[in-house]
Amino acid sequence: MKAPPLLRGLRGRLMVAFLLVAGLATLTTGALTFREARTGVLQQSQDAVIRQFRDHVNGLAASLDYPPSQAGLDAFARDVASSEPSGNWRILATYDGLSAISAPQDPFSELTPDMREAVSSSRSTVFQRVTRRGRPALVVGLPVTFGTKQQPTSTFSGLGVFLTVPQTKEEAYVQALVPAVERATVPAMIMAVLLALLAARGVLRPVRELRRATRSVAEGHLDTRLAVHGSDELADLSHTFNETAAALEDSVAELRRMEARARRFAADVSHELRTPLAAMSAVTDILDEDAAHLGPDTATAVRLISGETVKLARLVEDLMEISRFDAGAAGLHLDEIDLAESIRRTLASRAWLETVDTHLPEPGAIRGRLDPRRLDVVVANLVGNALRHGARPVRLHLYAREHPDGGRRAVIEVLDSGPGIPASVLPHVFDRFYKSDTARTRTEGSGLGLAITSENVHLHGGTISAANGPHGGAVFTVELPLWPDEPHPGPQEGSHP
Repeated sequence: MKAPPLLRGLRGRLMVAFLLVAGLATLTTGALTFREARTGVLQQSQDAVIRQFRDHVNGLAASLDYPPSQAGLDAFARDVASSEPSGNWRILATYDGLSAISAPQDPFSELTPDMREAVSSSRSTVFQRVTRRGRPALVVGLPVTFGTKQQPTSTFSGLGVFLTVPQTKEEAYVQALVPAVERATVPAMIMAVLLALLAARGVLRPVRELRRATRSVAEGHLDTRLAVHGSDELADLSHTFNETAAALEDSVAELRRMEARARRFAADVSHELRTPLAAMSAVTDILDEDAAHLGPDTATAVRLISGETVKLARLVEDLMEISRFDAGAAGLHLDEIDLAESIRRTLASRAWLETVDTHLPEPGAIRGRLDPRRLDVVVANLVGNALRHGARPVRLHLYAREHPDGGRRAVIEVLDSGPGIPASVLPHVFDRFYKSDTARTRTEGSGLGLAITSENVHLHGGTISAANGPHGGAVFTVELPLWPDEPHPGPQEGSHP
């Protein structure tokens, strides 16, 4: 079960946490306040009633004859009840089996046997809050002792006086506290929401800055740094990010310097090898002409040297071409060409017209502004790769189609009838010097042919892909934009590199 959208973000979780804490604190504070206020109201009322009750009983008990008669006890109960101006007191007086009530036929049901026992045995003032028929009342039991204020004594006179007084007014005060607490809770919750928003904003600000900085670094801006404020955990995180970004910037800079040195080295070595290789190629050409007049072993050695020299010369040329791409020095020399005728010339110059099954449109059907030399390299590398590593027949298709983004594109497909390309090799076929495990043996290729092909295609703004055909064999597909009216907007026109 997925979490609600509000709880998926850090802001939402922080706000919910703040609201829960604030709500719990507000409700707890309100409950405690209500309890204390209720206790205070009832306690104040209770103390006032007991104090007033004790004063009236002590004043009237002093004039009571002992032992009191039933008539005197009845008069005493009525006098105590009438001493309270509001007339809410109900009195029960007991003495040695006699009892008197202030109101006729009053059952005095609020009084419990435990209170009677407490007054008669422990001779202490007792009280109890009870509810009868939904109405709260206070019941007080008071034992009467002999003595005066000047000469007090704890000797029990045997007279016990009980009071029942309603507490509806006090209960009304208590009930009035409930909406007051509820009204106080609403602004408290609103304040909690505001505090939650402020707190979440303060906590999330460095998190948002860290997110922006991380995206900036991911986009290649390795000099991005965060401003560190304070000394809390978020400040430590910002400081760690700055250290990591600085270390990454240093590492990338060192890698770039190493890569630049490696490229310069490859370019310099290729350039330095080019001159002696040209001389060696001229010598091997002469030796090839005389190989027929040499001994078998010498002729074999001469042909081996000649073949290896050709391979080395091709490797040097490929390295120099790759170096131009890496240095950004490779440019396009665009010309209005007929693609079908250009492909025929490429195959004819390498004696592949009879070897490759071509499906080309009529002359002039597909024309575009392309670099003829680089198109020759693309076609030659793809067909040569199919002949070396695939199986015959090799087929080449050329056609044009409309691109979804607008404009026409020329599509060149080269298919062979071999076993295809292993799935583990497909992602790497255009990598430099890459050879699959099944092709680790030494071949005529330099391992740069498909990489150079890919660079030439991309230089034209085109795409190249490799796949396996539905009936076996590898399929290389090249799409080149046709720019009949203007040159490619990327690389500018220039001379042949």
